[in-house]
Amino acid sequence: MTSNTTGAEVSQEEHIKENSDFLRGTIVAGLNNPLTGSLTANDAKMIKFHGSYQQHDRDLEKERKKQKLEPLYQFMLRVRAAGGITSSAQWLVLDELAEKYGNGTMKLTTRQSFQFHGIMKRNLKATIKAINDTLMTTIATCGDVNRNVMCNPNPYESRIHEEVYAWAGKLSDYFQPKTRAYFEIWLDQEKVAGTADTEPLYHITYLPRKFKIAFAIPPNNDIDLFANDLGFIVIEEEGKLKGFNVCVGGGMGMTFGDEHTYPRLADVIGFIKPDEIVEVAETIIGIQRDHGNRLNRKNARLKYTIDTNGLPWFIAELARRRDKPLLPALPYHFKTNGDQYGWLKGTNGKWFYTLFVEHGRVKDRDGYTLKKAIRAIASLNKGDLRLTGNQNLIIGNISLEDKKDIERILNDHGVLNNTQNTALRLNSMACVALNTCGLAFAESERYLPSLIDKLDVILRDNGLEKEAINIRMTGCPNGCARSSLGEIGFIGRAIGQYNLYLGASHNGDRLNTLYKEMLSESEILHALEPILVSYAAEKLAGEHFGDYVHRKNIVQDKYKTGLNQAS
Repeated sequence: MTSNTTGAEVSQEEHIKENSDFLRGTIVAGLNNPLTGSLTANDAKMIKFHGSYQQHDRDLEKERKKQKLEPLYQFMLRVRAAGGITSSAQWLVLDELAEKYGNGTMKLTTRQSFQFHGIMKRNLKATIKAINDTLMTTIATCGDVNRNVMCNPNPYESRIHEEVYAWAGKLSDYFQPKTRAYFEIWLDQEKVAGTADTEPLYHITYLPRKFKIAFAIPPNNDIDLFANDLGFIVIEEEGKLKGFNVCVGGGMGMTFGDEHTYPRLADVIGFIKPDEIVEVAETIIGIQRDHGNRLNRKNARLKYTIDTNGLPWFIAELARRRDKPLLPALPYHFKTNGDQYGWLKGTNGKWFYTLFVEHGRVKDRDGYTLKKAIRAIASLNKGDLRLTGNQNLIIGNISLEDKKDIERILNDHGVLNNTQNTALRLNSMACVALNTCGLAFAESERYLPSLIDKLDVILRDNGLEKEAINIRMTGCPNGCARSSLGEIGFIGRAIGQYNLYLGASHNGDRLNTLYKEMLSESEILHALEPILVSYAAEKLAGEHFGDYVHRKNIVQDKYKTGLNQAS
């Protein structure tokens, strides 16, 4: 197969991929090396394609250095679930694996995946095999390939939702890597002699960087469509799926001090019919494969490919490769990018309960035994479990007669949706950050709840406790919790220090803007309180917080809004 790097100046990562024997590397030898808890640097990059990141416990870093020990290496593992749906039986296996091999908790991610932390190298293969035995997989949840495809996780919300869920699953399966390396390394399948691996789409060096696809069904942008490399906005006509508006070039990551990196929202470039979706998606991925930056990984996402060459060039290249242009985009309207909590009746006559899970962490603590509650519900085997794009959980397919049993279990474990939670808390998201993420500069998931406690006091004092304000926090600027789409957004700069961003739209189609840098907690509260007080006094009927700070010129637009309509 032709190399993507031949004759070109590329990054070291490109050479590692090219020489990996289609993602095999020396992972097997590294797993069997008892002298260290880590893999080699090259294999740590390769293992991402298999669904894992090598990390270490940063809380213990200084102490282990004093004792002249290597870092306490461990592995994060992601489980792929297109559209975020798992059966009760699958949940019980994942719950058990978290206890047996992980740190006892599960993280529901902002991409509708499960994430385990604290897995030792010696247990990694057994964990991956057990996941595959449940008919789930970890393949391509990380790495330079298409990741998990997102959509609303309730196909029974309408007939349109059911069709879109099916499309998400089809794309998710279609764009998985074709190499057999995963099955050989983790599932002990024999390599077939004389049969060469091939990657018809990805080629030998795969994509320049990760690639993300999502579907959104107006009026709900509950998966933050414009944050994705490729997005499909559902266009409905008389209760039927007419087709999709195509959006390209979204991505949240940036690097502090590098003005050539930035968050960007996707541009709407046209409309397609349902039967064109696989071809269009494959063509767009092919353009990124061939033209993405393979020298500087910080500028390797599709958003930079588009900005470097120009959106008109991208649209023309897509038309050239397909031998026909897209149709003009059709009107649509988004209201919110949040979740609707509580019970919802589906088109199949069953009930679906959206449960608030603060920052997606499924764990037990005093008086709040979420993990035990969901285990008890899954043990009933009377429904399924669904992950939203906002780190929450839907208990799905529950019959009318079983609703009270579900509520009783949630209430007995102290996890039934608390009516005293402010709308700010219910619209919050945070990435993992410390202690496991090696990229984090500051706390996020472990800190944001306590910051919201203090902000709640201000909100209640000003009658804003029911005002839905999106608040997002990340421990670094890579954007895993989409902090750039928070009406109030925080990005960690150092321990206890955060940049404060304001002014994203409530429906996810406008980025926020830097307001103040390097704030401590007291400085954060001092900066936000007068703005919240004035918002309570001066907001217009139905005016969201992000729109208010723009109307009052507290911040002004700086980045692309994702609303550009290209014919």
